[in-house]
Amino acid sequence: MTWRRLVISSCRTHHVDTGVAAYGARFDEVLKFHEPGLAPVHRSDEAWHIRPDGTAEYGRRFNRTFGFYEGLAAVVSADGWHHVDVRGEDAYRHRCSWCGNFQEGRCAVRDSAGRYLHIAPSGEPAYAERWRYAGDFREGVAVVQAENGMSTHIDLAGRVIHDRWYLDLDVFHKGFARARDACGWVHVGFDGVPNYGRRFAMIEPFYNGQARVERIDQTLEVIDERGVTLVELRRGSPSLPQDSPATKLLLIGLPGAGKATIGAVLSERLRIPAHRLDDLRREVADGSIGGEYPGV
Repeated sequence: MTWRRLVISSCRTHHVDTGVAAYGARFDEVLKFHEPGLAPVHRSDEAWHIRPDGTAEYGRRFNRTFGFYEGLAAVVSADGWHHVDVRGEDAYRHRCSWCGNFQEGRCAVRDSAGRYLHIAPSGEPAYAERWRYAGDFREGVAVVQAENGMSTHIDLAGRVIHDRWYLDLDVFHKGFARARDACGWVHVGFDGVPNYGRRFAMIEPFYNGQARVERIDQTLEVIDERGVTLVELRRGSPSLPQDSPATKLLLIGLPGAGKATIGAVLSERLRIPAHRLDDLRREVADGSIGGEYPGV
């Protein structure tokens, strides 16, 4: 019997191989098998890891156990979260408020102060910075969120890899990451720069050069990496949904900040009219302080 063939039963109390129970034991719940062939289980108030035949890999018991990643598994003991090796022994001495799974030699954890960082397999911090949130590494890059709520990308040493910050952000998948700014979702490259000028209500990661996206008007389409529409999957509403709060917007900024440009884009995408204060002033100009353009 190979552990790679074992899947969780429909009742989630044991594992099966092509529909046949792999062992006689039953648990309150089991999770998937992971390399090196161990699965997390729990029964009553105890949790541990089992072999493919249902027997315990070690004698120690925890409050909760999770799958092995890169040789270490996250567990919860009475004194906090940490990682153990395949023998059930602590990978390091200190405890965290929460632990993720190791990916590319790094693991996101939350400390006792409620801040996030990444640790090495030794349990030592990978860098000095602390973040409001930190995600898993993929392709040597992870997403972190600063105290102001904005997110960016860092490398394995904790260095910010570009100067772009977004309202929401994803890790890179096949060279592109999903990012959301004030106008909507867009795909960005490793330099953090958007691939195209369009913005969407929803986007999926690129899959072999194309991605499914949803426009503000709920139109579904497939785009290429330049943002060009390849296929329209569903025609959206010609007007803004009735429950949308974006029926009126006020843009304020210094001269030359781009109010007119952004306003024109939002007007087209949200299907709401655009009015410029300068145009209104010219329309009502009467030579007074209230009309700053006399004779126009």
